[in-house]
Amino acid sequence: MAGHSKWANIKHKKARADATRGKVWTRVIKELQVAAKTGGGDPSANPRLRLAIDKAKGANMPNDNIKRAIDRGVGGGDGADYEEIRYEGYGVGGAAIIIDTLTDNRTRTVADVRHALSKNGGNLGTDGSVAFMFDHVGQIMFAPGVSEDEVMNVALENGASDVITDDEGGVEVICDPADYEVLKAAFDTAGMEYAEADITMRAQNNIELTGDDAVKMQKIIDMLEDLDDVQEVYTNAVMDVD
Repeated sequence: MAGHSKWANIKHKKARADATRGKVWTRVIKELQVAAKTGGGDPSANPRLRLAIDKAKGANMPNDNIKRAIDRGVGGGDGADYEEIRYEGYGVGGAAIIIDTLTDNRTRTVADVRHALSKNGGNLGTDGSVAFMFDHVGQIMFAPGVSEDEVMNVALENGASDVITDDEGGVEVICDPADYEVLKAAFDTAGMEYAEADITMRAQNNIELTGDDAVKMQKIIDMLEDLDDVQEVYTNAVMDVD
């Protein structure tokens, strides 16, 4: 896999997030509500809520907004009654896509997801059609230029299961989701700045797309991420875009 493509994809994702902060906040608020509703409002006893709070702070959401979302979730108030549905499908060139949603209307959501896929040459699959191609992991990404030895030392001392360096010098640290918080805290304590950190669905093997295929696939991902009901989109496609 070309490192250039991977880091271009991450930069594209961050640029979109910065340009659509309102949508990012809406997405995070929904996750805060659901996490609080399902696991309680105490972050120390609710790992999902801790992760949601971490994402909220990463999106520069004020503490008052975070607290209100948690309180609504705990209280079961308006807007906290969402259903979690995962859709699986295919994009350009048979690339696999997983779409995680939180919705109060599954009929609307599946129609929107199907349209986003089919408009640019993709299609909706059945449950389990692509999920087996992904692993549920903690993932921390360091941009090219980082000291591989420093990352390796912290990673292996704090529960990492794998450390992968790409052709461009970027470093990817993989761990079990249960070890994610400890590992991320260790990098924070060491003062090591990472480009991206999350619990995610990581593709076991990637498909690199270039030219028109890359453009079409990026349109599918962008269109899915623009849907109000979509929380996360995962794919094994790496688009060679700038």
